[in-house]
Amino acid sequence: METDTTAQKEIVLKKEAKDPKKATLLSAILPGAGQVYNEKAWKVPLIYGGIITNLYFVEFNNRRYQLFKEALEIYRDDDESTDNIFPNLNEDGLIRNVDYWRRNRDACYLIFGAIYALNIVDALVDAHLSGFDVSDDLTLKLEPSVESLYASGNSIGLSLKLKF
Repeated sequence: METDTTAQKEIVLKKEAKDPKKATLLSAILPGAGQVYNEKAWKVPLIYGGIITNLYFVEFNNRRYQLFKEALEIYRDDDESTDNIFPNLNEDGLIRNVDYWRRNRDACYLIFGAIYALNIVDALVDAHLSGFDVSDDLTLKLEPSVESLYASGNSIGLSLKLKF
């Protein structure tokens, strides 16, 4: 009877490895789907939190960019009926602000791409490591060691040993 319980314990310890291609494809189609497939659903709010925060900053920077772009057009049109939105800024100041906010908006697009790519890479790596053995049979020891060198005698140090 004891052999049955040990066999059952071994079956419970060895989880079925996930398919990395499937996890990658799921995350590429819908961000977070690969994490759910890998049974790491706690990562999904982090992914969508990053995406939503980044979308907010894209919209904020784009709004400021459009505002300064419009102010620059008003400054350049020489029409007396339109009021300058930023009377304290000259043309160079308006151009600097237009460039600044456009650069920030474009950087947010790059960050969005990085978040999307990290989502896919995380699902791929997690699926590859899902079959990794993390049972109690693994041992990591830190021991003192002495090694002999050719010319100067012995070398004393620490050795890190991993037992499978």
